[in-house]
Amino acid sequence: MALSVDIDGLSGFCKGVIRAISKAEERLGEGREVYSLGPIVHNDVELARLGALGLKTVERAELESLPAGGNAELLIRAHGEPPATYRLLGEKGLGVIDCTCPVVLNLQKQIREAYGRVKPLGGDVVIFGKVGHAEVLGLVGQVGGDAIVIEDLAALGKALAEGRLKPGRPMEVFSQTTKSPDEYAEVCSRLEGAVIHNTICAQVASRHKMLSDFANSHDVIIFVAGNSSSNGKVLCELCRSVNPRTHHIQSPEDLRREWFENDDNVGVCGATSTPRWLLEEVSEDILKYNK
Repeated sequence: MALSVDIDGLSGFCKGVIRAISKAEERLGEGREVYSLGPIVHNDVELARLGALGLKTVERAELESLPAGGNAELLIRAHGEPPATYRLLGEKGLGVIDCTCPVVLNLQKQIREAYGRVKPLGGDVVIFGKVGHAEVLGLVGQVGGDAIVIEDLAALGKALAEGRLKPGRPMEVFSQTTKSPDEYAEVCSRLEGAVIHNTICAQVASRHKMLSDFANSHDVIIFVAGNSSSNGKVLCELCRSVNPRTHHIQSPEDLRREWFENDDNVGVCGATSTPRWLLEEVSEDILKYNK
């Protein structure tokens, strides 16, 4: 018997990433000089493709040195940015391509409104998210940094033990849009009396159950994602919890023949930052083992 391969139909770019990449390609095609504030997507292979088209990635410290006016534009990626970034860009007079995901924009608005409710009462805004993640930095920036970020259950326990979080105080809790729904539910269960907001992206949340079923229905899972993808880490661990024969790769070059038995049914899937074309390349390379 031969290896067979299925690609998960729901894997690949989320709508926010598709929109940002399409905007970048459109502007580059018009001959514009386009800079992305941080990697437009957490996938080195896709970044290399976009770099070949002319997209330049810059960090926040480099903003002051960018050319103002003229042919240059700065792209704000789907993760969003804090208000301070927009103020700086306005002062520089640099053109902006704002590709903040609408789901993230709505979350930013909710956090500002919640802050206005709880702060006069001595309460807190709590964000369940990865410390230092671009989206989380943008969320915390909506309230001038005055929010408590909880990365996991250990961080929650520490914040409670140190008194930074006091369940008796007014508290409104939000999640980074790409976090695990199960982890978020567990964190929220420890915060008795808090107002809980369901802010995980619906596209991400629905994928957890479906991806779990996909991983369970295949002999081997090849999960394709960049090492810096937060969403990729969460989803790959979900697959591994269901199917121990789960292997994380960044590109077809990472594949190993010893991972597969001759009659394995292989499932190929990826993060919301993984391009569909890359999943197809990985699938094609696996099938070469049959030759």
